[in-house]
Amino acid sequence: MKLNQILVVLSAAALGFFVGVSFPAQLAPKVFPWSFGDANSTLGGSDVLLRFWAPLGNCNSSTVEGAPILKPNVTLEKTVEPAKPKGAQRLPPKIVVRESDLHLRRLWGNPRGDTAPRKYLLVLTVGYNEKDNVNATVHKFSDNFDVMLFHYDGHTTEWDEFEWSKRAVHVSARKQAKWWYAKRFMHPSIVAPYEYIFLWDQDLGVETFDAEEYIKIVKKHGLGISQPGMDITRGVKTYDINVRRNDTEIHTSTSVGKCNGVHDPPCSAFVEVMAPVFTREAWTCVWHMIQNDLVHAWGIDWNFWRCVDEPQKQIGVVDAQYLAHHVGFTLGDDVNATIEGSRRQVRLRASAEFGIFKGRLHNADKAQAAALLAPPNAGAGS
Repeated sequence: MKLNQILVVLSAAALGFFVGVSFPAQLAPKVFPWSFGDANSTLGGSDVLLRFWAPLGNCNSSTVEGAPILKPNVTLEKTVEPAKPKGAQRLPPKIVVRESDLHLRRLWGNPRGDTAPRKYLLVLTVGYNEKDNVNATVHKFSDNFDVMLFHYDGHTTEWDEFEWSKRAVHVSARKQAKWWYAKRFMHPSIVAPYEYIFLWDQDLGVETFDAEEYIKIVKKHGLGISQPGMDITRGVKTYDINVRRNDTEIHTSTSVGKCNGVHDPPCSAFVEVMAPVFTREAWTCVWHMIQNDLVHAWGIDWNFWRCVDEPQKQIGVVDAQYLAHHVGFTLGDDVNATIEGSRRQVRLRASAEFGIFKGRLHNADKAQAAALLAPPNAGAGS
C-alpha cells in the first residue's frame, strides 16, 4: 500500500516536471505600468496575473479583459516614450504639448470649432510710416497665411484701420531689429505648424509678386531657403546673385561680381537677410544660429548653407516671382550722424557684429573639427 502511494507521488511529480518545462520560461510581460507609488515603475498587478493567465489561456484570443496575453515564445517590450522636454519631467507624457502656433483663437465656443492655424507664416518688421507699403504686401498673401508684425516704433492699435490687422499677431518693442525679434518670438516650437516662413523687411515693392505661385515654385525645385529675385530697375541692389533674371524660373549661382569662388557665397547658395523664405526645417537650424546678443545678424546669410543638405541645389533665387527693394538700409536716425543711435552708428555696430559672428563661427568650426579628429576616450581621466 505504501509502495503504491510512493509511486503515485513520483508519477505526479514527473508529470508536473514535464508540464512545467513544456512552457517558456519568460511568461511575464515587460509592460503594463500599474505603478504602485513610483510613476516610473512597470512592475504591477498585471505582471503577476499574466504569469498564470498565459499558460492557462488555451484560446486564440490575444486579450483577457483588455490585458494582452502572451503566447509561447512571445514577449512584449516596454513602450518607449519620447523624451520629455526640459521642465516637463513631472508631467505624464500624454499631457505634454511641445509645439504652438501664432494663430489667433476666439475666447468663446468649443475649442474644436476654432479655425486651424494657417499653412504658412508671414512676418514683417514694421513702422507705422510704412503702413501703405505693408498693407500692399499683406494683400499679396492669401488666407493660407498667418501674419505677425514686429513693431519697432510702438504703434500697434493704429494698424486696425486695416481689417487684416485685427487677425494678425502684433509684437511691440521699441527700436529693435528684425533678428532681435526673430530670436525671441519665432522659436522653432512656435512656428512648427508652418510649412514656409517668410521673414521680410517692410520696404519691398510687391507689385509683381504672388505668394501662392512663389510657394509652388519653391516646392517644385525643392528649395529649403530662398528669396524672390530683385528687380533693380525699380530698386536697389546689394549682391549680383539676387538680381532677377529674365530667362529662368530660379537660379542658384552667378558668375557676375566679385567672388572667392563660383561655388562660394555670395556667388552660390546665397540669399539676403532682406526677404528670406525658409522651410520650417531650415528655420529650426537658422534660429539656433542667430546669436542672442548680435541684433543685426549680419553675416548669417553667408552661412545659410549650413542649414540645408545640398546648398548648391536647395538655396536659390526665384526669378519668376520678384520684388523691388525700395530703400535699403533704414535703421537709425539719418539726420544727425553725431547723435547716439544715428544711422552711421547703427551701421558701425552692424559691421562690428559681422566680424564678431565670423570669429565665433571660426572658433566653433575649429573646436568641432578638433573633437572629430580626437582619438576615442581622449581627455578621459587615467
